[in-house]
Amino acid sequence: MEISRTEVGNVLTRSSGFLRTVSSHSLQPYRGCPLGSSLCGQACYVQHSPWVTRGRPWGSFLEVRENAAESYLRNVCRERAWARNRGEFAIFMASATEPFPVAERRFGVTRRVLEAMIEDPPDLLIVQTHSAEVERYAGLLQRIPRVRVHLSIETDRERLPGLPPPASPVERRFAAARSLKEQGLQVVITVSPLLPIEHPRAFFERIAESAHAVVLDHYIGGDGTPDGRRTSQTPVPEAMRALEPDSVTLAYRDRMAALARAVMPGRVGVNIDGFAARYA
Repeated sequence: MEISRTEVGNVLTRSSGFLRTVSSHSLQPYRGCPLGSSLCGQACYVQHSPWVTRGRPWGSFLEVRENAAESYLRNVCRERAWARNRGEFAIFMASATEPFPVAERRFGVTRRVLEAMIEDPPDLLIVQTHSAEVERYAGLLQRIPRVRVHLSIETDRERLPGLPPPASPVERRFAAARSLKEQGLQVVITVSPLLPIEHPRAFFERIAESAHAVVLDHYIGGDGTPDGRRTSQTPVPEAMRALEPDSVTLAYRDRMAALARAVMPGRVGVNIDGFAARYA
């Protein structure tokens, strides 16, 4: 893993594309992602961005944005005014990196960003993570007025054939979700990308106990292309098909969504609607 230190001009990026109806801004404490070599990194859409990777293998580099907190405080007033002319000032952290990598314990970039948000908070902070490490930040998150924690748990399986294990075990992520919920934080489990689920009803029953809502997002329509062609270039569909042949279709997503709605009515979101907290 190549780790480098860098600075960013404006850490608040105005949303476009997939995030346009979810938040006004995105914020990346780091650039690159060490989780790229784990299960979630295999299907991560960011690996297809030449602007981010600059020809480097996904999972091989991490740029530490040392001044991210200072950049937030320097730019927040202008970006808040811009956002409120269109709606609310909502931040999605993070859409193109993991905000709680192991290196965060050393560099503390995300911690300082959260401290800056306590000082001058957005209208809404959406935290998107694949890591149980988020539990360590519960105390800081509780001090930000409106927070929604999105914790990804793609399946109830710890391994898929031919793919690496997840960076954070399924059991640890469920435990973190329950802990955050018990501490009064709004928790959403994002089944993204939706992978073959071994025991679907039990999986959603467990989600219902551990979180306030669930989001199901298939790689078709969820990887930045309407037909999932980016993910089709990776080993992920083959591994999915080996376990559940129709899991590579939207029909599988719809079947899982119907079951989820039966288990947790009014608390299920699909694709972009789910990330924006528009639940069926």
